[in-house]
Amino acid sequence: MLLSFVVAATGQAQDPQEWAVKMFDATKHDFGPVARGLKTEHRFKIKNIYEQNVHIASVRSTCNCTTPQIVKPDLATWETGEIVAEFNTRQFIGQKSAVVTVTFDKPRFAEVQLQVAGFIRSDVVLQPGEIDFGNVDVGTPAERRVQISYAGREDWSLKDARTTDPNLRLQLIDMGRSRGHAAYELVVRLARTAPAGYIKDQITLLTNDAQNPEFPIDVEGRVVSEITVSPASLFMGVVQPGQVVTKQLIVRGKRAFKIVGIKCDDASFELEVDDTPHVVHKLSVIFTAGEHEGKVSQQIGLETDQGATPTLTAFAQVVASSALPTPAKRIEKIEPTKKRADKNEVDAVLHLNVEPDPEEQ
Repeated sequence: MLLSFVVAATGQAQDPQEWAVKMFDATKHDFGPVARGLKTEHRFKIKNIYEQNVHIASVRSTCNCTTPQIVKPDLATWETGEIVAEFNTRQFIGQKSAVVTVTFDKPRFAEVQLQVAGFIRSDVVLQPGEIDFGNVDVGTPAERRVQISYAGREDWSLKDARTTDPNLRLQLIDMGRSRGHAAYELVVRLARTAPAGYIKDQITLLTNDAQNPEFPIDVEGRVVSEITVSPASLFMGVVQPGQVVTKQLIVRGKRAFKIVGIKCDDASFELEVDDTPHVVHKLSVIFTAGEHEGKVSQQIGLETDQGATPTLTAFAQVVASSALPTPAKRIEKIEPTKKRADKNEVDAVLHLNVEPDPEEQ
């Protein structure tokens, strides 16, 4: 449900930070045991569930062991963002924790505290600390290697490496051991059959240590097709029956190409296409809302003269005019009203509105 700020009289004190906390999916994260040098980060998800635009002014951390970053400071209604908390495993060891404070200044001031913790191992070191394939062309194999060093027990060993991604092939090579030191090399190969899209996964390394039986390595990258569409998911908005909305779409290729046809089964969606060759095409997607309320979603394919057919998903939420929210009220301190016998101040509280979240339909 969409939340709207309204002013209401109440005798109970309201938490002035609560409206901001409600936008986070979680406010705590424990990394657990992680190897030294490992790229270790957690992304706290945020969704603006309010009528007003939200702005994140700043982030700060209580410890240098954690570096926070704002991915998207401005969020319109239903837009999502992230606060990234990166654990500094290169300069710190042992149990570490930090509080990341996220400061909002619109539509009103609030601060949300996010807690992170983890144990940075000194006996296991990874170089590099992640597997990053970068951009890989469709149909092209790729390979990355990670050096794993251990210092401690004579009998410590890596037993296996596992992943849930069927497009990754893993090979764990024992490079030898001496006087409590062990060395391994992890080879990660990306299959040439990997489809276009982002790679975001974790490889789990299994050890014979009962206290710390496993630790992860992040894998990321992007398999790039000849022609890409941005955005791949296009939200046309919350509209009334009969309303016409136009959004822009970017289609990009590695060389000039033509868009020769459109595959779309819903007449509510139209595309204005230039049939001359370009490296970058800027298209207009036009949606005309029908009479039926609810979520409308359609996959659209773009046929090109290069044989590629990139696709996107366009969707909208159709609601009756009576269900649309009233204009958002300003958020400000309200002085006590003289008509109140109990002389309590008027507090800003959250009130449920009627507009649903399109993603929950």
